Amino acid sequence: MNVEAALILVDREIYRQTNKHLTNLQQAVITSVLLGRKYLEIADEYGCTEGHAKDTGALLWKLLSQAWGAKVTKSNLRSLVTRQLQSAQGKLDGIVTSDRLKTNFSFVGRQQAIANLQNLVAHGEKIIVLQGEGGIGKTTLAQKFLAQQNFPLNLEVLMAKETTNIVTVASVVEEWLQRDLNEDSGKEFGVTLSRFKRCLEQRPVGILIDNLEPALDKNGRLIPHHRAYLELLRILGDARVQSTTIITSRDRFCEADLNLEHYRLSGLDLAAWQEYFQVAQINYGEVLTQIHRTYNGNAKAMGMLCGIVQEDYDGDLSQYWQENCHDPLVETDLTNLVASQFNRLQQLDPQAYKLLCRLGCYRYQDLATISLEGVLCLLWDVPSQPRQIIKSLRNRSLLEFAQGQYWLHPMVQAEAKLRLQSLTGDWLQAHQQIADFLTQSITKIKQIQDGLTALEAYYHYVAIADYAAAAKVILYSRENQWGQYLTLGTTLYRLGIIEPLSIAIHQIIERIEHDRHRSELNNILGDLYWTTGKVHRAIAFQQQTIATSRHSQKQIEPSQENRHDLYYWRMLEVDSLLSLGLYNIDLWELSTAAELFQQAIDLAHNTQHHPWSEKARLGLALVNSYQGKNFTDPTVSRIYRLISELE
Repeated sequence: MNVEAALILVDREIYRQTNKHLTNLQQAVITSVLLGRKYLEIADEYGCTEGHAKDTGALLWKLLSQAWGAKVTKSNLRSLVTRQLQSAQGKLDGIVTSDRLKTNFSFVGRQQAIANLQNLVAHGEKIIVLQGEGGIGKTTLAQKFLAQQNFPLNLEVLMAKETTNIVTVASVVEEWLQRDLNEDSGKEFGVTLSRFKRCLEQRPVGILIDNLEPALDKNGRLIPHHRAYLELLRILGDARVQSTTIITSRDRFCEADLNLEHYRLSGLDLAAWQEYFQVAQINYGEVLTQIHRTYNGNAKAMGMLCGIVQEDYDGDLSQYWQENCHDPLVETDLTNLVASQFNRLQQLDPQAYKLLCRLGCYRYQDLATISLEGVLCLLWDVPSQPRQIIKSLRNRSLLEFAQGQYWLHPMVQAEAKLRLQSLTGDWLQAHQQIADFLTQSITKIKQIQDGLTALEAYYHYVAIADYAAAAKVILYSRENQWGQYLTLGTTLYRLGIIEPLSIAIHQIIERIEHDRHRSELNNILGDLYWTTGKVHRAIAFQQQTIATSRHSQKQIEPSQENRHDLYYWRMLEVDSLLSLGLYNIDLWELSTAAELFQQAIDLAHNTQHHPWSEKARLGLALVNSYQGKNFTDPTVSRIYRLISELE
């Protein structure tokens, strides 16, 4: 049996059912069953339990039964697959070749590059910089190579599309530790790095640092604001860690004290282009050699040309080149190719052009891809058939797509954003539409990614200088994974997303005119700095909140109309007093802590803020226990007894 053909056949059926391709384990199950192996052998080879292998097989048999209209089992899979392959007859070769290429079209012709990278790793290289022009296929090659190394865990970071949006190394390592390695980060960056290094010494990890060049200066060195990345790279280059790091960059990375190896990635050869255009059923004739030379074998250019020719020239590459050979996008640079494609799209499909420009609003960082709904929200002025517009962009290879998610290539995104900025109305509304979509799409924060997705709306409001709306994003309350109904800012620092939140608040807090919103942000900053051990800074922010709260309460006339404002100002004051009490315990200023807790109790007792009073009583009980005092208050005495029993 042709096992590869069988795998592709099964993959097609599973994709039709689930819109997802076969996982590595599913492929292993199919292959092993076709070869007559038992589940126990599959489990031993793949490194999972026998039960997990059986469950995976059971789901596959159920999906294939639905697809083929006959009951599929482990025992009859081989015969049923054989029958399906025979019914395909002469189409089989086309299925094998076409599906392989459609699934990973940018990866044709890279077998030698994979072998070269493997040779570098075999000779002890820990960090490899894949260098090449935009669209050459660096990221695709890096991801494919790391996947083939079969690391138990692969970590990725996309630096940024623009220098101003580069993610800090502290945020990167914090997220890797907490989300991927299930470890706590330290209060200091040095401690966080040490914990990360210890993890790498204990387990093999593949690491991709993608799109480094925005962080480099004209000499190829890290810019001053992000030189902390050197500390991470020194760890990744340590011989004791079990990791392989691939960095992609258009520019050469020139840090003399780092031990790394550059691998220059060239364009695809002519044979790869011929294979690609043949499978895409493009009539390329003799002109392909000239076109390949013009674009230097660029993988992205290959895909874009294919989309143009399929969509607008009925698959005739010669006709396309006859019209464009005298002005091949001015230069052979990918930037000019993208600009030319934008211009052509604007003439042929104005609605698709407008959508493409609007998609440039997304940052494609914390959210590297967007859902179909995230695309559709930008078609607010299209009354019917919006999916046809999306298809138009996909067919021209201007909108990337995989497993139900969409994104723009970095060069396409940069051009889209630049063009949209000149359209003031669309620029404002696109950011507002995206921010509203992101806010509404997260109803409950169950994990770190939910929090990052919700925070993404903040960046869109900042882009249009709507700082009041940006503040509301941070102050928007939702239920979190612990069943608490808290602001996004509070939930984020409890999830360990410290630095992005701190930067976000500081960026807007002085630009906000609304006193209460500014005070609420100060309150969040206080707790944020407390969690990172910067207690004195935390105290300063809470004192600002209290001062503003007391002043505002004096300015408001007590009335039914003002009761809501008075409630919130009093809540902020009580909450800040409670926080200050906790901060002073950390400083071992117990008398001050006791006074602050008592103030909170006096303000909140038997009011709508009574829950804060109960918390303050617990804090006061703790302080009194430290001071060895006797208790007269029954509630405090009861809490103290509970604390004593727990101790």
